[in-house]
Amino acid sequence: MEFTTPQFWLAGLEIILVNILLSGDNAVVIALACRNLPKRQRRVGIFWGVIGAVVLRIILTFFAVRLLQLPYLQLVGAALLIWIGVNLIGEDEGGDPDVRASDRLISAVKTIIVADLVMSIDNVIGVAGAAKGNLTLLVFGLVVSIPLVVVGSQLIMKLIERFPWLVVAGGGLLGYIAGEIAIDDASVKPWIEATVPQLHWLAPVVGVAIVVTAGRWLVQRHKNAKTR
Repeated sequence: MEFTTPQFWLAGLEIILVNILLSGDNAVVIALACRNLPKRQRRVGIFWGVIGAVVLRIILTFFAVRLLQLPYLQLVGAALLIWIGVNLIGEDEGGDPDVRASDRLISAVKTIIVADLVMSIDNVIGVAGAAKGNLTLLVFGLVVSIPLVVVGSQLIMKLIERFPWLVVAGGGLLGYIAGEIAIDDASVKPWIEATVPQLHWLAPVVGVAIVVTAGRWLVQRHKNAKTR
């Protein structure tokens, strides 16, 4: 597929649209991870976090189908996503040294990359399908999408500053995604579909409950520790 052909640009537009639709939750993670950074470092954190996540997503795309067939991989990813969600909610803006808060640039970038990697296990299949195995097309679509994800995360960050409760909502979103990922794992999906199909809607709800409850508990613990 030539770079100058209409087919290339049509397929590239398809990848961009797919990536935008699948990157809403990624923009939330970026905003949550960078919200405690000094303002002068926020754009740097967003930039390197997105770059690292896109590079990993490109690599992951080529192994996506095979990776999704590995048992327990998505269960591990779901657990990791819940851990990230709990910590993002539980971060204390007061700067408690015992909390691994993302008020440091490297920590924020790591959080963005890890969360995006976990959430992209399913998402990259849609992008890979649109690219039809064309590496140039895949890279083009993802790179063009970067500014859109960056702008989206900055808008969300501004909303978080105005409406702090969005931090809890964002963490809950990660819990929801974790529930969806867990029930699609190759080791449990056949059993769930045959025995308890209700888990398709129950697992995401449980994921939200776990993340929000644990995250709020961490916040309260930090506040209690400061009053002692």
